[in-house]
Order: sequence, then C-alpha cells, then structure tokens
Amino acid sequence: MASLTKKELQKKYQDYKAQGLALDMTRGKPGTEQLDLSLPMMDLVTSKDYKTLAGADTRNYGGLDGIPEMKEIFKDFLEVSSTDEVIAAGNSSLTLMHDTIARAMSHGFPESKKPWGKLDKVKFLCPSPGYDRHYSVCEHFGIEMITVPMTEKGPDMDVVEKLVAEDKSIKGIWVVPKYSNPTGITCSKKTVKRLAKMTTAAKDFRIMWDNAYTVHHLSKDQDELENILEACKAKGTENRVLIYGSFSKISFAGAGVAGMGASVDNINWMKGHLSMATIGPDKINQLRHTRFFKNFKGVQKHMKKHAEIIAPKFDAVIEILEKELGGKGIATWTVPKGGYFISLDVPKGCAKEVVKLAAEAGVKLTAAGATFPYKNDPKDENIRIAPTLPSMGEIKLAMRVLTVCVQLAAASKK
Repeated sequence: MASLTKKELQKKYQDYKAQGLALDMTRGKPGTEQLDLSLPMMDLVTSKDYKTLAGADTRNYGGLDGIPEMKEIFKDFLEVSSTDEVIAAGNSSLTLMHDTIARAMSHGFPESKKPWGKLDKVKFLCPSPGYDRHYSVCEHFGIEMITVPMTEKGPDMDVVEKLVAEDKSIKGIWVVPKYSNPTGITCSKKTVKRLAKMTTAAKDFRIMWDNAYTVHHLSKDQDELENILEACKAKGTENRVLIYGSFSKISFAGAGVAGMGASVDNINWMKGHLSMATIGPDKINQLRHTRFFKNFKGVQKHMKKHAEIIAPKFDAVIEILEKELGGKGIATWTVPKGGYFISLDVPKGCAKEVVKLAAEAGVKLTAAGATFPYKNDPKDENIRIAPTLPSMGEIKLAMRVLTVCVQLAAASKK
C-alpha cells in the first residue's frame, strides 16, 4: 500500500477522533464468548452432590494441596511426573507466584543461608519484553530487576549464564516459556537445557516458570516446549524450577483454578508455608472444574473451542498490520502460534507517542514501556496488542486507528 502524506494521515486521524471512539485493548482478557464456553460447569456441583470421587466432603476443611482429581489434571497440565509434585490452589497463579517470592523474602528456601529479605540485595533477571505483573511483584518486594534481551529462542542465554555465574545476589529469573507475553516466543529445547544445567552463584536460585499459555494454541500448527523439570532432574537441579499455570483463560478469569508444579522438596516447602495461611483451597470450585473437564484431554479439547473464537481476531490484527504498515520499514510485529498477545515494534522513540495518539483518538492500549522492568523501554519502541476481549468489529477499527498513529508518529520523527 502506498504511503500517505503527513497531511493525509492527519486528516484520517482527525476523522477517527471525531467519531468519539471508546475501544479498549489494554489487557489480555477472555471475551464473553470464551467465558460462555464454561457456563455448564456452574451446574455440576449441586446441593445434593458435592463429594469427590473418594467421598471427601468439599464443603469442609482439609485438602491443603487440592482435591486428587484436580491434582491429576494439573500433573499433566504442568508436565510433572507425579501428583506429589503438584499443588492445586485457588483461582490465581499470580497469587502463587507472589506468595512464593514473599515466603522466600521472609523465610528463604531450604538452601538459603538466610531469608532473602535479610540480604543486602536481591536481584532477578527479567527477559524483556515480558509480563508486567512479574515486574510489579519484584518492585513490591524491593527486588532489583536486570533486563535480559529476549531472542527468538527465549531469554538470551549467553547473557543469563554469564550473570548468574558471577553474582550470588541474582536469585532468580522470570520466564514465560510458551507463547510468551507479549512476543509469542516459545523457548527452544536448547534454551531449556541451558537453564537446567547452568552454573549459578546463588545456591537457592529459582526459575519462575510461568507456563500461562501452555494449551493456548491458535491452530494445529503448535509449538512444542521441552519439559523443564525433567531437564533439571537430569542435571541434578530439580529444586531450581517452580512451574505455574492456571485456568484463568480456560474457564473463568475470576474463578479458575491455579496450580504449582515442582520437585517434592519444593512442594513440601510450599505446603509448610501454606499450612500457616489456609486450611485448604476452594474445593467446590476444583470439583466443578474436574467434573467439567474430566481430564487433561478434556482441557485440550476445550481449548480448541477457544482457538476457533480468538484465532480470527489474531488474523484480523495481522492482516491490517500487513496491509497498512507492511513494506514501509516503520514497524515489525510477531505472528504467534498461540498465547494472548501480538508484539508490535515501532520506530525507536515512538512507542509512547503512538499510545498517546491512539488514546486521544479513543483507543486504549497497554502503556508503552509496560513490557519492561520499571516501565522503561530503553528504545521506546514496543507496544503490546491484546486482541481477545474486543469484538471483531472493534478490533478492526482499533487497528486501523493504531496503524494511522504509527505512521503519524514515524512521519513526525523524520
């Protein structure tokens, strides 16, 4: 498509502003159609039928690490070898991750000489662009964040290996290993093996393996991810990795079920802390989930229905980006095979301006810089696009506005 003049772009932009739009693409929320897929679950636990397969009363206390049926699903979901390596918890994997860090700060891990909170400094590696809520957890606990570049194979392992070998205050790394937020990258087999075998100065180093999108494929063309816990076991580093996942974007975003997978040592460590905080999770919710999905194959079948709903939305975003920005040398974007986001890179120094222009035209986007620690994108070029919540019509209109804003910002930069 031929490039428009700056005057023509300004005219199109003013026309959009005059429409009084109110479109929101700020966060990766499931759309109403996706949430509706799980509605039958609400009828599967009744006032007369609330016991587990083993006859346990889900209304009562107990079951600190979840009901057996839910743990069995999470065993396959998190790709661990035994339900002894699983905790089935409440509705949020973010809560599990937050609480893991909180307990490391207050008490340390079994290998820790002292609680992290009593150390002079605690640092975390943050592959970027990445997930903003991981960074918020670090900021909340005063953990220093070190930006690590993301490559097409995952975190830049040359950088990671050098840093963790030299600095014992580096206690962990955040990784969204499959269809990562926001780039859609899946860690390569080699990256996983290097994470498992690398030498770390900190004996209590942890990989926070947030496998949020493990079943969130967009088509039959799917990425494969190497099993991190098995890779660590092979190198004698099985206590290094903590695996997280949830049903927040599978069943109900506000009432899913979260799980943690890890070595038995790490699970026992976590259960010891959980016993101080709760008598058990919401077992009624876990029961309705297990009755609805039955097993992990049921989850996979369910996610094909999600893909049928959201894949066309991703296709629409890519199509408009290609049509309006393709071949102009002013933007690049990812074409993910799964997950919830598309990552857009605009000319250096333009991301904040693009987001500002879009907001003034009635299209809200994730804040520029949000995908980097301290909300500081050093190149000011990355924008996260979240296509799942809006309707198809809203997505197409929002993307047309966005592409005009990108061109305007690029033209003003020249």
